[in-house]
Amino acid sequence: MAGISPSVDKNNLWGGGFSPFNVSYGKIMMWFFLVSDAFTFSALLISYGFMRHRFEELWPVAEEVFTHFPFLHGDHPLLYVALMTFILIMSSVTMVLAVEAGHRMNRNGVILWMALTIVGGLIFVGSQAWEWYHFIHGTEWGALQLADGTIAQWVDGAKNAFTLPNGTTMSGAEAAAMIQSGTEVYGANLTVNEYGVPLFGDFFFFITGFHGTHVFSGVVINFIIFVNVLKGTYEKRGHYEMVEKVGLYWHFVDLVWVFVFTFFYLI
Repeated sequence: MAGISPSVDKNNLWGGGFSPFNVSYGKIMMWFFLVSDAFTFSALLISYGFMRHRFEELWPVAEEVFTHFPFLHGDHPLLYVALMTFILIMSSVTMVLAVEAGHRMNRNGVILWMALTIVGGLIFVGSQAWEWYHFIHGTEWGALQLADGTIAQWVDGAKNAFTLPNGTTMSGAEAAAMIQSGTEVYGANLTVNEYGVPLFGDFFFFITGFHGTHVFSGVVINFIIFVNVLKGTYEKRGHYEMVEKVGLYWHFVDLVWVFVFTFFYLI
């Protein structure tokens, strides 16, 4: 080969057939995708943080918004969200066990742990849909949108007094006049939010919806790989690298949710 010193052993040169990092092409491409996807989520969460800081006084408090729990009455602040998070993290654990079983060529182990991973993903997606429903539906008493667009919270069920975002309580004749010119709103959508500034709802729907789409896509991909495991496809290939590649995606989805959970619910 021209230009190569005679002291260099040609047999030790990388000819392009194998990765110098001992990583397959599929894994490298998956990492490229995950890094680019991380930039997207980072941009969304940074935007959320910036707007929250700008409207800090008007921003809803997550503990006062997400208080529902299936089949339980009363307020349970963030309890169901915490349960959702636990289920998703545990699904990441089962995915690790599926990959480990694949390394040992343990087909039955891969089947078991991938099945549990799929179930965990489905529970999370279903829980997120349930949370969206209650966020859209809102509380039974709703809120008052004043003529200038400000969202005020009712003081009691009688709806003759309300509290402004700055903490001021309005009652009496002045409050009655403002109530007359205002509009009752229920729940949240992309234009109005019972709980406060509409931007909170916009970011919530977009970021959690974007993440939920990733989780659902991961469930679909996991199911396809699961079917191939049942058919013995990877036994014939002699390795379970596809399980490991989809595992990288699933761990990424779990990690992103930790940041989404922190930004939306804890901070």
